[in-house]
Amino acid sequence: MQEYLKFYINGEWVDPVKPASLDVINPATEEAFAKISMGSAADVEKAVAAAKVAFESYSRATVAERLELFGAILAEYTKRYDEIAAAISTEMGAPIWLSKAAQAATGQAHIATTMNILKNYEWETQKGAYRLRKEPIGVCGLITPWNWPINQITCKVAPALAAGCTMVLKPSEVAPVNAIILAEILHSAGVPKGVFNLVNGDGPAVGAVMSAHPDVAMMSFTGSTRAGILVAKAAADTVKRVAQELGGKSANIVLDDADLQKAVSSGVSQVFTNSGQSCNAPTRMLVPRAKHGQALQIAKATADTVKAGDPFVEGTVIGPVVSEIQWDKIQTLIQKGIDEGATLVAGGTGRPDGLNAGYYVKPTIFGDVTNDMTIAQEEIFGPVLTILPYDTEVEAIDIANDSPYGLSGYVQSSSVEHALAVASQIRTGNVHINGTGPDFNAPFGGYKQSGNGREWGELGFEEFLETKAVFVPAA
Repeated sequence: MQEYLKFYINGEWVDPVKPASLDVINPATEEAFAKISMGSAADVEKAVAAAKVAFESYSRATVAERLELFGAILAEYTKRYDEIAAAISTEMGAPIWLSKAAQAATGQAHIATTMNILKNYEWETQKGAYRLRKEPIGVCGLITPWNWPINQITCKVAPALAAGCTMVLKPSEVAPVNAIILAEILHSAGVPKGVFNLVNGDGPAVGAVMSAHPDVAMMSFTGSTRAGILVAKAAADTVKRVAQELGGKSANIVLDDADLQKAVSSGVSQVFTNSGQSCNAPTRMLVPRAKHGQALQIAKATADTVKAGDPFVEGTVIGPVVSEIQWDKIQTLIQKGIDEGATLVAGGTGRPDGLNAGYYVKPTIFGDVTNDMTIAQEEIFGPVLTILPYDTEVEAIDIANDSPYGLSGYVQSSSVEHALAVASQIRTGNVHINGTGPDFNAPFGGYKQSGNGREWGELGFEEFLETKAVFVPAA
């Protein structure tokens, strides 16, 4: 078993103030493969103090100095790319092909994208009688999830570093190893001491302390809406900035003029990718009622090709979900869908055939779903798709917007103009038309209970900046 019992504080690997450990479970085997230390308020105090001191000098680093640092970080990341991918597959269950092609790749992409933004960013502009200045906000507390771990870490750490901020990271204790590797990368690249600090732990003992700390100027949180509310409440007394990327229950509207075969099969595949553990997954598919039966046939045929299995075995399409807690929650919601009268088209409760250990979930599809059913409203966070019939386009848009969430949306049509007209009426932070993928320069974030603020690209970078107006007397 690997042991990662130290925290990275002030440029050094240090022991926790109060020894306490947690086993990290491999979800494919249900066995511990690593052990980490769990932090306390005292560890957070040390990390924040180091970041506060470091901010005084690092916030004044020149753009050229930061760009040189980013070049070194990118080089070190590339050296350890395969190690990051393997760690992610081991700790959260993504198939190794996905970890290499997407999970680890997103970290590299966020670093490179932020570097390009930094090269061209205008820190000061003349606006009539005043100058508008952008300055780093200060010490940032970063809390990240387990589902796309290095993606969510780097899309916070990279812009914070580029902006001139210092930070304390609390990665998910469920999938912490990739974060430890990143800390080693930053150290090797020469990030000055105190600029980046890592404290492992849980929400109550570490996250809440960071959120309430008076020397933390900003909290950037990604996770469940429930936990995001707790972060915001803890941060309120010190009136700090809070950026949140929270839950989702994204609708995928298949319009009547869409290629049904292509739209349904690709939509199913998108939901099942990463075992359904993506906050922006298109988990509510809306199809014209007259084509509902045909859509179910296509969806079932697609689901039947999805092979669950060992993340490191070639041919595996989806791995396990991340934990026993997550597995139990998904099983309960699948049963809830059956009990509430939805038609079970594929999958169901229990493990897939031939898999007697590991947190594997059957790729599951429900048809005849109405939007008031639990499975249409709650974020399941597993390989479960709900298909809802609609009668009119107006009704489809209403159903799509009838959700507490507003992270992403999807529209399928043979006419881009038609799709754009529908997209303009969907209350979400992102809309993907006809299978278009993400862009690392585009902002990512949501409406309603999917959060506030934006990550990725220039808008994500600016979340870590303060705005100052400097009034200059006329000559």
